[in-house]
Amino acid sequence: MTQPTQRLPLERVHHVALITADYPRARRFYLDVLDAEIIEETYREARDSYKLDLRLPGGIQLELFSFPAPPPRPSRPEACGLRHLALATRDLDACLSLLQARGTEAEPVRVDELTGARFSFLADPDGTPIELYEVNA
Repeated sequence: MTQPTQRLPLERVHHVALITADYPRARRFYLDVLDAEIIEETYREARDSYKLDLRLPGGIQLELFSFPAPPPRPSRPEACGLRHLALATRDLDACLSLLQARGTEAEPVRVDELTGARFSFLADPDGTPIELYEVNA
């Protein structure tokens, strides 16, 4: 007889954590380009690093860390590990227009061959791929 399968009681993604090589530049990008709000900013003297807790539009929480001389990302986006950060939007065109007005270029819009949804990619100052994915609901 098969035992009933109990699922993990997970609810949602709590946060995404990123490491930056240039803290002031990345901080400006997430605040000025992606409209993040600061939850808390902490300088950790023992590590000579910052931890910046941010809230992106839609309530997404992002932790931005700085460390002295972090190794670069091996490649993009096919390296093992986090492939990209995907952010949902109901208006991809408005996002792309605002990004362009803020001096940030995104890739040309593509269409997901499985869902028919439109999407585009941009990168943060460290080259982390960020996908803007248009959703209907």
